[in-house]
Amino acid sequence: MSVKTDEAAPPRGRTPVRTVEVSGPPSRGSRVTRKGTLPYLLLLPALGLTAVFLGYPLVTNGMLSFQNLNMTQLIQHVTEWNGFANYADALGNDTFWRVTLRSVIFTVVNVVVIIVVGTLVGLLLARLGSKMRLLLSIALVLAWAMPIIAATTVYQWLFAQRFGVVNWVLAKLGFDSMADYNWTGTQLSTFFVISLLLVWTSVPFVAINLYAATTTIAQELYEAAALDGAGAWQSFKNVTFPFLKPFLMVATFLEVIWIFKAFPHVFAINQGGPDRLTETLPVYAFVEGVGNQHYGAGAAISVLTILILLALMSYYLRLVIRQESADEAEGSEKSKGGRA
Repeated sequence: MSVKTDEAAPPRGRTPVRTVEVSGPPSRGSRVTRKGTLPYLLLLPALGLTAVFLGYPLVTNGMLSFQNLNMTQLIQHVTEWNGFANYADALGNDTFWRVTLRSVIFTVVNVVVIIVVGTLVGLLLARLGSKMRLLLSIALVLAWAMPIIAATTVYQWLFAQRFGVVNWVLAKLGFDSMADYNWTGTQLSTFFVISLLLVWTSVPFVAINLYAATTTIAQELYEAAALDGAGAWQSFKNVTFPFLKPFLMVATFLEVIWIFKAFPHVFAINQGGPDRLTETLPVYAFVEGVGNQHYGAGAAISVLTILILLALMSYYLRLVIRQESADEAEGSEKSKGGRA
């Protein structure tokens, strides 16, 4: 607040007149400017690190995708630019589109299973007592914190053809034909093992986040729903789900990215086999680029993978932005109502 005083020479015999100008609180525009600038300043360090550690590899990979880079050019240190030839070869190849369709189906199936199982486990955590909740939380954290390659090795042991625990248990239960079953011998059985591994390592993240979301729901809402005669399903639909919806949208968004780009889970189980029938787009790019030493072609496939993922996420990203805008508008209305 500032005070401005103007004093004029008073006429003779009269009391001087003092004009006082009092400025009000800072204008809305200045508050918005200060408030709007601070988040961007706080984001600058993260943006700088992202540009260095993520932006540089992306730019380098993008440049490689426009080159004819095989082992010959790599040894001779020769750069041969070939324009969009790598992209044209990839898009004109039927194998690329089969792998793309396979990757999309693989992602949809696994994300649906992860979200459903994660939600059920999260709701179970909210219902358990403190001791059982602690034990289950520790088990979830251990499963989530295990390194990917270590978890993959465990699954390879579990589903080994001759000495695997799963085959031994199934044989003991009376399924004698499963005693020496080769789980990585067919496309579906290999995908089954990979999906189990992905679900096992992804469910803890969803479950713990959703349990945290349930702690924000006031118990009075459940009591009011019970007084209105709501059953378990109606209570979940009308009370729990509206609170969990934003968390579910974010979890689904992250899981789609996680599953679509999953490489070590898929490659370490059977290297994309049998007969390259379990290759998803990241594995296909690695096999074509590094395995077959067509580095430019592999770089082009990886760029196309990123573009396909962005296209798949664009619709879902719109939903998330709309949800956030609706939440902000609702919060603004409640704030106005409270002040009134």
